[in-house]
Amino acid sequence: MQKEYNISIITQLLREGREDEVFAILEPLHHTEIAEILSNFSEETIISILFKFPRQRIADIFIEFSFSEQAEIAQLLGTKELVALLRSLSPDDQADFFNVLSKEQYDAVLPELAKKEREDLVKLASYPEGSAGSVMNTDYIAYPQYLSIKQVLERIRLERTDKEAVYRLYVIDGQRRLVGTLPITDLILTSPEKKLEEVMRTPVVSISVDTDQEEAVYMMARYDLVALPVVDEDGLLLGSITHDDALDVIEEERTADMERFMAIVGKPDDTTYLKTSIWSHFKKRIGWLVILAVLGLISGGILQRYESTLMSLMILAFYMPMLIDTGGNTGSQSATVIVRSLALKEISPKHAFKVVWKELQIALLLSLVLGGLAFVRVVFATSPGAVPEAMSLMKVGFSIAIALALQVLSATILGALLPLGAAALKLDPALVASPALTTIVDITGLFIYFGTVTLILGL
Repeated sequence: MQKEYNISIITQLLREGREDEVFAILEPLHHTEIAEILSNFSEETIISILFKFPRQRIADIFIEFSFSEQAEIAQLLGTKELVALLRSLSPDDQADFFNVLSKEQYDAVLPELAKKEREDLVKLASYPEGSAGSVMNTDYIAYPQYLSIKQVLERIRLERTDKEAVYRLYVIDGQRRLVGTLPITDLILTSPEKKLEEVMRTPVVSISVDTDQEEAVYMMARYDLVALPVVDEDGLLLGSITHDDALDVIEEERTADMERFMAIVGKPDDTTYLKTSIWSHFKKRIGWLVILAVLGLISGGILQRYESTLMSLMILAFYMPMLIDTGGNTGSQSATVIVRSLALKEISPKHAFKVVWKELQIALLLSLVLGGLAFVRVVFATSPGAVPEAMSLMKVGFSIAIALALQVLSATILGALLPLGAAALKLDPALVASPALTTIVDITGLFIYFGTVTLILGL
């Protein structure tokens, strides 16, 4: 409510040209809130207000904008402003910002940076998207193992470090290989005469620069780390992934998984729903929907094939939605559990037999309960006149119950096997876990339903 109130006041003040009063309203707020409010206005307005803040606050606010908003703002800035903004960002944010610049801006900004700045920035921006290197921060503290605690503290004071990632001190050897870590609290409390190699903690949990960013987040959660060192193939320290970087990765991966789970394809971005164009939404959704619609024609073909069966016993049509919905629900439950377990690395494709056996046992229990309920529903809630005189209502109920039980069994097994199969093929399990699974279960369910009742009832 407060945010909407601020936006309405700010809109009115901007119409009247009272930007200083707008700044006075925004100045006490957290930089995240400032960015959220400013996102409601044009890029020109954002720039006019943003550059009233001190340099460091400009950087703090700027990184809260989505990459698409950053790119639009950057288009309106001159080279001098871009360089100043770039230098106020942390190294990992610099690399992200650098990647949203146009070719012309890239060529204009790069020569304005010092050689070391250029080399570090280009290297950081060159790591593959989605890798540990692409999200790491090169703002860290590292000192040789032969230094004493006293010497380290003196160096930190002399350098007057403003490093962002000061959670641990990294201990390196003469070749800059990572050999240990030391929490900042230990650094302060340890005897000044002791050397780093005497008090450093080993073994070191680290990650390769080329490893997937999702693996980095998993390792941080597994080992309860607030920062994870990143090394190259020779063990040389390159950077550190901090908890705030990990939270960004979690949000990105969660969005990607959610979209894939609902058959929305394409690269996920951080652009808000209202700012994403209709065409972009359309392109992300249409692909799988067309494929699933074509597959859905198979269901129509099955119904057409068994049209005579339906005409001779219309009661079958009444319970068809129940069977299809139950199959879709049980399959989705199974798939969701398996996809989550794969994501948490609780299981892998090599556990396929154990997983299928466990899901089969669960499915048997589910099928007994759901099949029993279906039988009771048919026998006690169906008028005897709904079936031909020569046919027993009990037999019809039994056939529908058996069909439902078989559908639950097959849907549950499919829900487990499809994500495991996708993982074995190095595909995203979430991509096959919802709409694709539902369509397949619908098709198999119709075959099971009509095949079972035809066999039992002799239709």
